[in-house]
Amino acid sequence: MAIYLTQVAYGSAALAALIAKPQNRSEAIRKPIEKLGGKLIGAWLSFGEYDVVCISEMPDNVSAAAMALAVGAGGSVKSQKTTPLLSLEEGMAALKMAANTGYKPVAAK
Repeated sequence: MAIYLTQVAYGSAALAALIAKPQNRSEAIRKPIEKLGGKLIGAWLSFGEYDVVCISEMPDNVSAAAMALAVGAGGSVKSQKTTPLLSLEEGMAALKMAANTGYKPVAAK
């Protein structure tokens, strides 16, 4: 299974609701992730551009996209970003493959 980093920024109404009634939202995302065949590895509150960071394991990109679409359609988030993560071994394999692609960059004049 593939691993994904998801970053979520709540909208102001959702933040106001969470401040008025704090709640751990990890179960709200764990169940749909599991229904899609995945696993929530962890979730953290953060500050800055994003309010929540999650790491999940999903069967494929389609399942990860389905979760992102469901969260986006819910109306509580103003933005989210999902990033596929490669293990170091996968990254090394990609680097080795890149060396043999034959890709030629645009030549400078």
